[in-house]
Amino acid sequence: MTSASGDLTTLGHRIRHFRTRSGLTLDQLGETVDAAASLLSLIENGKREPRLSMLQRIADALGVQLAELLSAEPPNSRAAIEIELARTQRGSLYRSLGLPEVKPTRATPTATLEVLVGLHRELARRASEAIATPEEARRANTELREHMRTLDNYRPDIEELAEERVKAAGHEVGALTHREVSVMAEQLGFKLIYVSDLPHSARSVTDLENRRIYLPPASIPGGHGLRSMALQAMAHRLLGHERPASYAEFLQQRLEINYFAASCLMPRNAAVTFLQGAKRDRDLAVEDFRDAFGTTHESAALRLTNLATSHLDMPLHFLRVGGDGALHKGYENDGLTLPTDVTGAIEGQYVCRHWLARSAFTHTNRTTELYQYTDTPAGTYWCATQTGTMADGEFSITVGVPFAQAKWFRGRETTTRAVSTCPDESCCRRPVSSLAERWSAKAWPSARLHAHILSPLPSGTFPGVDDSEVYEFLEEHAAE
Repeated sequence: MTSASGDLTTLGHRIRHFRTRSGLTLDQLGETVDAAASLLSLIENGKREPRLSMLQRIADALGVQLAELLSAEPPNSRAAIEIELARTQRGSLYRSLGLPEVKPTRATPTATLEVLVGLHRELARRASEAIATPEEARRANTELREHMRTLDNYRPDIEELAEERVKAAGHEVGALTHREVSVMAEQLGFKLIYVSDLPHSARSVTDLENRRIYLPPASIPGGHGLRSMALQAMAHRLLGHERPASYAEFLQQRLEINYFAASCLMPRNAAVTFLQGAKRDRDLAVEDFRDAFGTTHESAALRLTNLATSHLDMPLHFLRVGGDGALHKGYENDGLTLPTDVTGAIEGQYVCRHWLARSAFTHTNRTTELYQYTDTPAGTYWCATQTGTMADGEFSITVGVPFAQAKWFRGRETTTRAVSTCPDESCCRRPVSSLAERWSAKAWPSARLHAHILSPLPSGTFPGVDDSEVYEFLEEHAAE
């Protein structure tokens, strides 16, 4: 038998239950089984593991089968609450409070024990909601990004799962259709339902009881996001995700569902065939990849990071930069030095003013991709950048490669060239000395407040999701 303390606690309660049912005292049972009453007391309190031969003698003396004595079920509701309290007090959360251990006696009211256990359950729930500090979240995100770099941003297990599901839905060529996405859901036993009252804190809601996936209205312009959101919801089920126990696990799950969705929208075999053909023609372009599979420019650029190294033998980098120059997302396995803070995080750091990802915002004609060579301390890189606009402002999407790989891309003939010595602050972070001398004592700008800095990190089992809102939504739609 196992010596786990939880099992010993249950065993002790079951022995005490059958002993008292038989009307025996510890001394009387001890005489029958040839053991001291003090030893039996330790066994009943879960503090001593008895030998199997001793357990057999106890079972015989109490008139029960050994298997019944060893059952993992508490003998009654009172014992169940005492066992939970004992396990609670052995846990790290209780110990961190520095409180004394409560040892129930026969005189301790069951209601008192229920209150103690209930308080701990609520404390544990709140502790799980405060899922990470901002610094912990940034470190977790950095560790995940660095781990994916070691994999060349490639997950063959998810690739194969996506190929299997897409093929089963009847998809053959071209862009994955909304109908095929619906078929994929039906094959999992779910129905896609588009509603206008989706909780504002959730991109989608899955009703596991009624087998429904609720999504925003189907009239969203372009509809690219709807296919992706539905596929992400399905991915949780296909990948066997449980409720995340940490922010790191939440980030890992988010990465995996995004990867699955991209692998369905741009299936590996078809995508690699397309990209290899474009490489042979020396005409690789994110915009062509995007249009061939009916996705967004950002999705196509990110998908290229999954496939380029493993299937095109090509290292590369990807950047998503806001109109203010701050890096929102980034990936590299080609040696480009991305800006980081002291924790190694890249999010929110400003990219060099000379990089096309930032200087692209100064161009007047931005309807197509822009191209540039940039000399950096790590070498010369070629890149292609496309800008766009969303409700929260402008952004740019950049894919770049080392100079030797530029020959495979459309736009390699560009004569636009820049020099960046970042992270050397004299590159673009320090003002020109003549201007600094003239204005440093005469300027007093009113700084814009970055409200997100003051915002708390989203809490909850699923960070940022309002459980009350979600449950009310499900209750309202359950009867439909």
